[in-house]
Amino acid sequence: MDRFEAMRTFAKVVETGSFTKAAQALHISRTRATHLVQQLEAHLRVSLLNRTTRKVSLTSAGALYVERVQQLLTDLDNTERDLAHVLALPAGRLRVDVPSSLASRVLVPALPSFYQRYPDIQLDMGVGDKAVDLLDESVDCVVRGGPIQDQALVARRVGSLRLAIYAAPAYLKRCGTPVHPTELDSSQHSVVGYLWEHQNKPFPYALRRHKESVVVRGCSGLAVNDGNAYLAAGEAGLGLVCLPDYLANAAVQENRLVALFADWSMDPMPLHVAFHRNKHTNVRLRAFIEWVGELLAPLS
Repeated sequence: MDRFEAMRTFAKVVETGSFTKAAQALHISRTRATHLVQQLEAHLRVSLLNRTTRKVSLTSAGALYVERVQQLLTDLDNTERDLAHVLALPAGRLRVDVPSSLASRVLVPALPSFYQRYPDIQLDMGVGDKAVDLLDESVDCVVRGGPIQDQALVARRVGSLRLAIYAAPAYLKRCGTPVHPTELDSSQHSVVGYLWEHQNKPFPYALRRHKESVVVRGCSGLAVNDGNAYLAAGEAGLGLVCLPDYLANAAVQENRLVALFADWSMDPMPLHVAFHRNKHTNVRLRAFIEWVGELLAPLS
């Protein structure tokens, strides 16, 4: 016997005064309603209803029991309604860590829309490209570009970033404008390195044009581990840089950088929100992941 279903059926019979009407209201058969109440009476070892051909009425035990059942059902309905409200409007503190350039140019400027949707979430945002230990630093999640290496983490892909090679006009005037990516491996050119947190060394850049594929390592006199510093190095003419569109667009429009190799393409950089498995039920985290995914969609 499903005791909850039996209690709800019994309460509905009392409310409507009829097994037939109760069955219709609950979208079950009259036979099913009758059996449920009979099973409930057998479980309680007491008669709850007086039955005649014309109507049903409560026994003294039934009158006592139905009062408690109705209160229990009301409390349960209220609890479910309150829970739905909590899930719809997450509240409390969420601690996140995000890359510096993504924070300053994308996430922070868009936070008014986040707070309009989730006014009861307190967001503590750590900003930087350095690796973060989610347990030691009590961080709920991190936003990172590239693959997530830590197998203890769950990674949710929230977007991808289009990439291209850029150089400052002053650099091109000094060193010349390369017309083929293989020129970047010569001593004539310098490529600013970006130190990825999980390798602490620059990655080679892969470019493709039709069936031709080139991997560029480049000669580097400078490598940094911060997106804003990497952009600044490119604008200062310290070497060529590989940047996502969102980070390079303003610099290109203001002629601080020039895009190179227009007929070549690069694989986009995946963006992930990563968190420990025991955080998957955190409604604040789910809300943040959904918002970040919507925000980054136009950048993909």
